[in-house]
Formats: sequence, C-alpha cells, structure tokens
Amino acid sequence: MNNSNNIFQQKRILLAVVLSFLFFIVYDYFFIPKHPLKTEQNITQEKTQNASVNNTPNIQNTPTPNTDLPSQNAVIAKVESAHFEAVIDSLGRISAFYLKDKKYQNDKGEFINLVSKENSPYPLEMRFSDTNINSQAFKTPYIASANKLFVDENGSGVLKLTQKLSSLTVEKELIFYPKGNYEINIKLTQNATYFISPGFRPNIAVDSYTVHGALVMDDKDTIHTYEDGDVEKDESFNNALMTSAFDRYYATFFYNFDKPLNVALSKDANNNPLIFAYSDNEFKAGGYIGSKEHVILRSIDPRLEAVVEYGWFTFIAKPMFEFLNFLHQYIGNWGWAIVVMTLIVRIILFPLTYKSMISMNKLKDLAPKMKELRERYKGDPQKMNMHMMELYKKHGANPMSGCLPILLQIPIFFAIYRVLLNAIELKAAPWALWIHDLSVMDPYFVLPILMGATMFLQQLITPMTIQDPMQAKIMKFLPVIFTFFFITFPAGLTLYWFVNNLCSLVQQWVINKIFAKEHAKKQGEQEK
Repeated sequence: MNNSNNIFQQKRILLAVVLSFLFFIVYDYFFIPKHPLKTEQNITQEKTQNASVNNTPNIQNTPTPNTDLPSQNAVIAKVESAHFEAVIDSLGRISAFYLKDKKYQNDKGEFINLVSKENSPYPLEMRFSDTNINSQAFKTPYIASANKLFVDENGSGVLKLTQKLSSLTVEKELIFYPKGNYEINIKLTQNATYFISPGFRPNIAVDSYTVHGALVMDDKDTIHTYEDGDVEKDESFNNALMTSAFDRYYATFFYNFDKPLNVALSKDANNNPLIFAYSDNEFKAGGYIGSKEHVILRSIDPRLEAVVEYGWFTFIAKPMFEFLNFLHQYIGNWGWAIVVMTLIVRIILFPLTYKSMISMNKLKDLAPKMKELRERYKGDPQKMNMHMMELYKKHGANPMSGCLPILLQIPIFFAIYRVLLNAIELKAAPWALWIHDLSVMDPYFVLPILMGATMFLQQLITPMTIQDPMQAKIMKFLPVIFTFFFITFPAGLTLYWFVNNLCSLVQQWVINKIFAKEHAKKQGEQEK
C-alpha cells in the first residue's frame, strides 16, 4: 500500500467534492441514460410488463394519409374557458390548445400552444386498421354540434362530433372542464379496429437535462417511461390505467382508472414515442392537456401526479416536493420555501456533515506525522500501513469517514435537484427584487456568482492535504466550473445551491474554530 495516506486523502477529497456536486449535476446534464428509463416503481419492468397478445393490432399498419389539405385543417369548433382555448379541426382532432393563464405566457406575452404543428399525431386523432376506412377517415370531415362552446368555472361543456363514412359512422362526445381536462366517449355504428391518440408530447419545455417522452401506468401502478429518441420497438399494454406524452412542464394524456385502457406504443422516424389507445368500437376515457402542476392534477385525480417524472430518485423526489409544497402553503413564496427547506435538510443531515468535517480536521492535524511515517517506512509498505492504522486508531481518525456521509447525502441532494428542475410551480414565481421567475435563469447572474463565491470560500477554509499538483489545480477551478454550469440553470435551483453552500461555509468555519480551540487546549496541557 504505497503512499497509503496520499491515496486515502485523494480519494476522500475527490469523492467528497466531485461526487457530491459534479456527479449529480454534470453527469445528469450530459450523460442521462439514453434508453427507456426504469423508475423505482418499475424495477421489475421486463418481468411484469403486460406483453402484447398475438391478436393485438399493429399501429404501423395504419399510416397517416396526407393531412395538408386546407379542407382537412379547417376549424369546425372552438372550446374556451377562462384557462384554455381548444381548436377542433375537420378531422375531429384538437389542432391547437392554448393556455390562457398569465403564468404560462411566453416571453412575448403570447398564449402558448401545447399542440405542435410539426408533430403528429394531434390529440384525438383516429387511425383505423382497415386501410380503406383509414383513407376515408382522413378525407371525410366531421360535423360539430356547435362551433363555439364556453365552459364556466364550475361547470362543463359538451361537444358532439360526427363523421359519416361509407361503411360506418363515428360519434365522438367530448365533455370539457375548466382546467383543460375532458372526457371522451366514442361509438361506432359497427365494429372496426382503430387507434386514438392523446397527442404527441407538448414541445414547449424540451431540454437536455430533464426527461421528455411518454409513459404508461399499468394496472399494477408500475410506470413505464420512454424517452425521446430511444424507442427501439413497438409495445402494447393491456389494462393500462394511464398513458401520457410530456415535456418538462406540460403533458397530454388519457386515463381510465375504472375500466383500464389498451395502449399501443409506437415510434416516429426519430425514435420518439407515439402513444395510442385502441378499441374496436366503444371507447371511454378521461383526457387532459395542460401543465403538470400538482394542484391541477390532484383536482382531477391524485393518481395523475404520476406524470411528473423525476428520474432515478423519484421515490425520494416526490416526498421532497410534498415537503416543499407544505412549506410554500405557510410561507407563501416559493423562493423562501426553498431557503427554509434547504436549512431544514441541512439541520437533519448535520450529524453526517459534522462527522465528515471533524474527520477532515483530524487528518489535517495528523498530516505531519503521516508524512514522517511514509518517509520512515517508504521501503516497507506493510509496516507503513500498520503504523498508519495505529496512528488513525490512536487519534480516532478514519480517512474514509469523510466519504461515507457525502455518499449517503447524494440521493437526497440529487432528488432536490430534480424537483427544482421539474416543478412548474416555480414558473412566474418571484423571489427577490431581480428574480421574477424561479423557473428560468437569473437574468443578472447574481445567484450563480454568489454560489461560486461561497464554494470558493468554503474551499479556502476546508482542511485539505492534496499533494498532487494536477488534482490541486482541478480543485481550485471547481468553483469557476460550477459557476459556469449554473449560469443557465433555473434560479430556484441556483438559489438552493447557494444556500446549501452558505450553510456548508458557516458550518465549516464554526467547526474550524471549535477544533482550533480544542487543539490549543491540548497543546497548553502538554506544555504544563
């Protein structure tokens, strides 16, 4: 075990800093897994998944005919409430869906449209397995029971759409509610296998560090998640409770918790997931297009909160959001709720971080003696290791004790990181005089600079004995590197890291003072 202490020290420092910060930010940003994600609810996905049966219809056999003709895109009805506006085209699809609440407006103050014109299928688009019927269906316009419908805040509105084909008639009954959720009932005058989609995922908040794609919840409450660009084959699910296509903040989905759905998952030319429910006649489901805001999803059905995707640490992230939401209900400001949550988490984790910091101070104090042992026994690694262990035991020091607390904290910090990235509740939520939206970057870079500064100051006062020049340089540049990464991150996330760093800085300073007093006291006793 040559250079035993040097190896221990280097491993401890690198794990303590790089793993606790670099791992769950930079790794997640650049190297998030590029395959269908298996969440904690989905550990046994391959074994428990409802496999397709032999007679399951194939969505690939129902190509979409050309839908660029003006007559096919004509608007036949509009449905409005105080919160949304839905546009129904002549093919019985929702061709546009606007969120009207101010918090969802874009930078230009315009209502955002959650239905992407560049991506197919649109919500409520139907495709038949029979190619002749399918061809007719994309050429024959629907007739709407009304061309305008307004939904009151505490009411609902019914819109009936009828399409008469040569061999059958399609009837769609849509019941809209104020928040953007609806019920859909479909009946055919004769049986014909068809697919109907809740729509391609919204294309408003798509980035490289959050999950976007589709998911299916089966009847065992297992979540099967498929990320954009990673769908390898078609799949089907019998008895699915819900299926959703989503980006970072918004989603469109079907659900039926009383009579589960049959769901088929396909892919487009870019291997992005396309989801459909299928039937051969009657179809009933709840539907929704809108934000993944917890209060809205809960008002429809609490089980719909499953569409909020937190990745690997969902089982920790969900309770973390509940705690943050609890604090917000009492504090009334999401920014201050983040600050208080960070302080409480730091208090809970204090025993772990205290142990780590004490260990680092002890090892710094023993550095001269360890150097002496390395020089004395450099030709006999076994003796050097034995005397090193005796030295650690005598002074109650453990080179690895600083690593374990950090490793235990990583899942918690990572879960908070995912929550603050995915919480649309932070959108348009102000905090300080210059922060008017915690979901976007700090416009004046104040928080990233403060975060980098506190990280640098903590580094200055943290006991370190790294002797390798290259590693020492890397450590010095970490504050600059992280400041650079956090410049474009949401202000809410940067606020969390700044407060977390500030707590670490204060805690390290206090521990250094305590350790210095104890050290001075011991020296005084020895002199006597």
